[in-house]
Amino acid sequence: MANAKQEEMLEKKAKLRQGGGEKAIARQHSLGKYTARERLEKLFDKDSFVETGLFVKHRCTNFGMDKKEAAGDGVVTGYGTINGRLVYASAQDFTVIGGSLGEMQAMKIAAAQEAALKVGCPMICINDSGGARIQEGVDALAGYGRIFYNNTMASGVIPQISVIMGPCAGGAVYSPAITDFIFMVKGTGEMFITGPQVIKAVTGEDVTAEELGGAMAHNQVSGCAHFACENEDACLEEIRTLLSYLPQNNNENAPGYECTDDLNRENTVLDTIVPENPNKAYDMYNVIAEIADNGEFFEYQKYFAPNIVTGFIRLNGQSVGVIASQPKAMAGCLDINSSDKASRFIRTCDAFNIPLLTLEDVPGFLPGSSQEHGGIIRHGAKMLFAYSEASVPKVTLITRKAYGGAYIGMCSKHLGADFVYAWPNTEIAVMGAEGAANIIFAKDIKAAEDPVAKRKEKIAEYQDTMMNPYIAASRGYVDDVIMPHETRKYLISAFESLKGKRVNKPLKKHGNIPL
Repeated sequence: MANAKQEEMLEKKAKLRQGGGEKAIARQHSLGKYTARERLEKLFDKDSFVETGLFVKHRCTNFGMDKKEAAGDGVVTGYGTINGRLVYASAQDFTVIGGSLGEMQAMKIAAAQEAALKVGCPMICINDSGGARIQEGVDALAGYGRIFYNNTMASGVIPQISVIMGPCAGGAVYSPAITDFIFMVKGTGEMFITGPQVIKAVTGEDVTAEELGGAMAHNQVSGCAHFACENEDACLEEIRTLLSYLPQNNNENAPGYECTDDLNRENTVLDTIVPENPNKAYDMYNVIAEIADNGEFFEYQKYFAPNIVTGFIRLNGQSVGVIASQPKAMAGCLDINSSDKASRFIRTCDAFNIPLLTLEDVPGFLPGSSQEHGGIIRHGAKMLFAYSEASVPKVTLITRKAYGGAYIGMCSKHLGADFVYAWPNTEIAVMGAEGAANIIFAKDIKAAEDPVAKRKEKIAEYQDTMMNPYIAASRGYVDDVIMPHETRKYLISAFESLKGKRVNKPLKKHGNIPL
């Protein structure tokens, strides 16, 4: 039997765990949202989550705040296990003063961040908040600053995941923006610096919150988010899946899993997947599925810049980050958005010791004044920088085209690829045969009795002379020309051989990536 003091403690805890109370919880559910504690219960392994800071309360007395109770100051923090591995988390509680962030809420979140960094495990922040607690003024802003600073200090050290399951507005958006991965729930997750009402008042523009900063706005248009989920259950399950591909911190490797797929499985589909017509598209997703263990692919930024595909697979049970041209979108050209998408993913994988596989079928950088004026030079340079800087094992497979600067940019030997393989139909050149023939043989074509026939002849001559993988292989730029059906076997062997890779870099504070 508990004594009076123990009973009092249990009653206090039970009341605090009710958050904003039954009515507020019912309203949260009516919006299609779980409460903070329900989210954490579903995210973590059963009965593993341990809450910290339950009794923390605000100390604001302005504007009647001294009369307002705020259970846990509107956030639940703690630790537990996901897939049996330690993870720290915070979840804003919208049932308590709209989840608004004040001094003490920020203190709780920051304490969880610092604990995760101290022990070297992932940190997950679930955002569902009306923003800064206005009544607390600069103390609330100071709290954001502390969180942003911690985000930055932890960057590249522990995986940081942000989950947008409700409003996330104003300064609050910058914490997710600094983290490694952002999940958003369709219909309820919102991120914007300035809300629809202020935009209407200042610019006269009519826009809904969903149009302005909903899940698809940031997954498809801005590229600020990385995953869009149909509902909260799907979102929480995807987070668990993502963590299975990641290490606990930058000093560890991602967990290995028993491979139930034949390491020497032949990919006979790949022998005929590339059309004979070099201008005809095929689906790079099918190539990825053929190569990966059990055909499983966990995609990153699926809806943004679809001309390049990024995500995680396993080869022989080991995590591998994939960067792949997509011939079905813009012929696989690199542009501003795809360069940004690939660069970010490359750097994320490199930070957390995840090897990189590049699948290349790239005709070049997208031409046009909008791309030039938008800074394609600077954005494309990010990709060159990211690949060159990455010290993890890097393997490249050229499936068809590899032209010009884009050939170099998609992790060629010259940017430090450890192995480069090519299929027999590969075309590695400065540019396509037609353009090259027009330049090299311009005088011959012009002087010919039949310029059209002469041009065809010279295009064929250039193709026969230059448009094959063997010249690059003769220079050592391609390690081997392989049959497509042997691709999985070669890639697994290459990554296995690179497990002991070590790179000594010049001593410096940090590089200056062309942001």
